[in-house]
Amino acid sequence: MAEPLIKLENIWKIYQLGEVEVNVLRGISLEITPGDFMTIMGASGSGKSTLLHIMGCLDIPTQGKVFFEGGDISELSQNQLAEIRGQKIGFVFQQFNLIANLNALENVMLPMIFQGAGEKERKEKAKTILASLDLEKRFFHRPSELSGGEQQRVAIARALANDPDIILADEPTGNLDSVTGKQILEVLTELHKKEKKTIIVITHDPNIASYSKEIVNIKDGQIISNHLTAKKVLWTK
Repeated sequence: MAEPLIKLENIWKIYQLGEVEVNVLRGISLEITPGDFMTIMGASGSGKSTLLHIMGCLDIPTQGKVFFEGGDISELSQNQLAEIRGQKIGFVFQQFNLIANLNALENVMLPMIFQGAGEKERKEKAKTILASLDLEKRFFHRPSELSGGEQQRVAIARALANDPDIILADEPTGNLDSVTGKQILEVLTELHKKEKKTIIVITHDPNIASYSKEIVNIKDGQIISNHLTAKKVLWTK
């Protein structure tokens, strides 16, 4: 059995709003092993995005422990957490979050700057990743000149820039029509199958869950079900 890439033990996240305590996450325990393709499903307000932020070292729990590659992240400094995010984790968001005054190539090159890659290396790698996502004719287009699907593919390319171990995608098709959303899910599926990327998708859409190997349902900050799909059998043969 592979060592978990991410392990959550009895995770609670509590926010204080005036005199009221809001329990966003309540005792969640979960393991993500290398090569997983997991969908975390839940309605708006269920706590799934907060859970993703904790998995991605963007936030820390109020109670409980988070282990990344066996190490307890509560013992790490902010700089060490930033290093994990930069080197090990790729993020894809519903809003794309591309920088408006940079073209596609520059957006993908940006994360590599923080890892110390030289300009030539950054440019060549960005071109290779964008071309692999059928964006070779869009290198010099800014986000406003791209369709929604193209913007999300640029965002995926940016997430892949530092060859992360895991991709965390928060409602990656939320701003796309159904046909374009299907294309984005096929891109993530190919990354999982061919590049062996570990992928976690947060969504409220059951159609997205059909692409994954494991489905975790969350409600009111708690896991209410966790089951493997037929894909788990097909993809591990």
